[in-house]
Amino acid sequence: MTRTGDSASIAAIGAATRELHLPAIRQEATRLAESAQRAQLSFLGYLAEVLSAEVDARAERRRERRIHEARFPRMKRLADFDLSAAPKVSPTTIATLASGGYLDKGEPIVLLGDSGTGKSHLLIGLGIAACEQGRSVRYVTAPQLVNELAEAADQRRLSRVVARYGRLDLLCLDELGYISLDARGAELLFQIVTEREERGAIATASNLPFSEWGQMFPDPRLVAAIIDRITFRAHIIETGPDSYRLRATRAGRATKKTT
Repeated sequence: MTRTGDSASIAAIGAATRELHLPAIRQEATRLAESAQRAQLSFLGYLAEVLSAEVDARAERRRERRIHEARFPRMKRLADFDLSAAPKVSPTTIATLASGGYLDKGEPIVLLGDSGTGKSHLLIGLGIAACEQGRSVRYVTAPQLVNELAEAADQRRLSRVVARYGRLDLLCLDELGYISLDARGAELLFQIVTEREERGAIATASNLPFSEWGQMFPDPRLVAAIIDRITFRAHIIETGPDSYRLRATRAGRATKKTT
């Protein structure tokens, strides 16, 4: 093919891919054509390569969109969690949860431990793992969720917000226990827990043991009901009292000294 012919083909590919919304093919067509020529691929082989590039690019865009829509405050992957700095956390349990089987069963996860012990890292890491498996995820702190629900109730759209949270594959609820809730806030949170019961997984992180959850909620019966719902068939992970951040920092310094 002449250079003039190549130029015309590239222009035609550009126009067609814009019309068909195939950005990856537009960007990769020339490079893949050169690669296919070197590898002596057939026309069908080249077409398969081009289409695979578009499929891969779309999958990556969907993954990025799911992570963006989950509203994680920062990126924390499970692979980056130093299990040696958190001896109470079982590597086998984390690996099992990372595979996502609990999502299909709607099984809860509860992370309990003092501040700085790695609860939020694990919570976000599990959420990102779920996003990468094609699941719909939302991260929110307990105070943020209660404020959102209270605002929705005041605007007469609470049922829609509760339903939206109910449709998620995974709700990551962080910082439960740092702030006490009033009666209205506790009842609103209970609606979300009830909406997701045995249907959609909820992963919760709290700095308080269950015996102290009465400090969060004013109604003892409501406390019992919430604990009952988020612990039924739950995976409970205790991160302990020792700071994960401090252990990880010390481990990093020790590694530097030995190198």
